[in-house]
Amino acid sequence: MTQIVFERAHEIGLERARAVAQRLADEMLEEFRVKSHWQGDALHFERSGLSGVLEVFEEHLRLEARLGFLLAAYRPRIEERLAENFGRYFG
Repeated sequence: MTQIVFERAHEIGLERARAVAQRLADEMLEEFRVKSHWQGDALHFERSGLSGVLEVFEEHLRLEARLGFLLAAYRPRIEERLAENFGRYFG
């Protein structure tokens, strides 16, 4: 499996960051059928060929994702989209 680790600082606070992460999770469910659930301040997600966790902290986010064989080929594009989306969602 291929792993992606992505960290980003934010200035929106923990509560707002959790709300934004939930909105992102809702969109991922609708668009890509990625299921998710919260354990504390960690949003765990998965679908066929993809699993991981988005940890939400007061001043930053940390994403760890594991890509299966088929998605691994798209790693550069996935990382690019992550950077774009996190910039848009978390400022």
